[in-house]
Amino acid sequence: MALKLGRFLLLAGALGGGYAAVRWNAQSAPPTPLAVKFVPAPLHPAPPDPLPKVMEPPPVSEVSPPQTPADGCVSPLPSLPAPKPPAGLNGQLGLYAAVIDPQTLQPLRAVSSLPNAEFPLASTYKQAVLWALLRQVDAGTFDLNQKFSVNRRTQSLGAYPYDGSTARALAERMIQFSDNTATDLLHRKVGLQNVQNVADDLKLCRTRLILPTKDWWTAQAGLSPTFAGTKLWAEATGKKRAQLAELIDQDAQKQRPDYLQRKLDEYFDQRYDAADDLSVHNFSTPYELSTLVANEFLRSGLTPKSQEIQRKLMALGCCKSGLLPIPVEIWGGKGGNGWKILTFSGYFKTKGGEHVVYAFMLHGSEQTYTMPLTRSAFKWIRSALGEILVAGDGGKTLDAPAPPPNP
Repeated sequence: MALKLGRFLLLAGALGGGYAAVRWNAQSAPPTPLAVKFVPAPLHPAPPDPLPKVMEPPPVSEVSPPQTPADGCVSPLPSLPAPKPPAGLNGQLGLYAAVIDPQTLQPLRAVSSLPNAEFPLASTYKQAVLWALLRQVDAGTFDLNQKFSVNRRTQSLGAYPYDGSTARALAERMIQFSDNTATDLLHRKVGLQNVQNVADDLKLCRTRLILPTKDWWTAQAGLSPTFAGTKLWAEATGKKRAQLAELIDQDAQKQRPDYLQRKLDEYFDQRYDAADDLSVHNFSTPYELSTLVANEFLRSGLTPKSQEIQRKLMALGCCKSGLLPIPVEIWGGKGGNGWKILTFSGYFKTKGGEHVVYAFMLHGSEQTYTMPLTRSAFKWIRSALGEILVAGDGGKTLDAPAPPPNP
């Protein structure tokens, strides 16, 4: 029973409560995880070039423009290699951290590891639901005072809000406590494609945000006839992806949460394959997630009122304290975890006035319950930030020798 309880908490979309992940108590860890063979996620590395050894921020007029290949998708500029990850981290690891120009959002100094590799997002995707929601608030098509009810169709895994919760209350639960049912209620109300549009409008071609939480678990448990009956989903985009997503969502809403949990337990016990994660989860790359975060905070297109709500709610996410002792003036972030999955993303402005984004991604960990890896994850994030921040602002001196470029 202990394993089942631990797994339920895992799949409930943990990382709620802001700093709880950093203060995690090892005594609450579940039993030793099952040994599962990891199948690496597909990699799409972009060949980086060296940066100048003296990494002084260029004037805005000298910042390189975004790269947009013939396919119209964004592509990262060259970056220096991220420091070696701590020994406690395992599985496939991705990281992107950059000081960005607040006007162009282009990187002034950046380090990365597998910036173009695709990773499952888990609950980190929920910030896109908030952004899409606030877009509709500004358009006059969504009311934050609207109330929602919960029933068997709309309830996802984990704790869920009481009936009569307002959209504002659900949004707060979604970010602070990573509540899955709150997320799904808002995601469906906003519209599946409208959440995906957050990525599509930014030309983030390796980012999928379209499925509510209950949908990907239903597909992974083998309970979606739509998902099981087509080979088109993995490569689907545009209208075809939207049509399939709506059908998968209809399949998911037919499942009782307790039955879904039981079938999901059976899947993880008997036939888990890490390759399935990228088939069913929303996903992104370290670079594309950082690009989304940069736009979300600095070029959201929201009204000042909605931008203020967005920043207040994102400040409830995880895990600001993991950045200490970097002097942070403004911050917002979101984390996510799942079976062998751990993700963190964030934006902050230092007291020295620099704007910074980061995205950490882990897939296929040797540990099924990945929350204990939070400290190691932020140790790596802080180490990467130390390479791009200036002395007195959490980083090294400007004239420190630059590390060798990525091969």
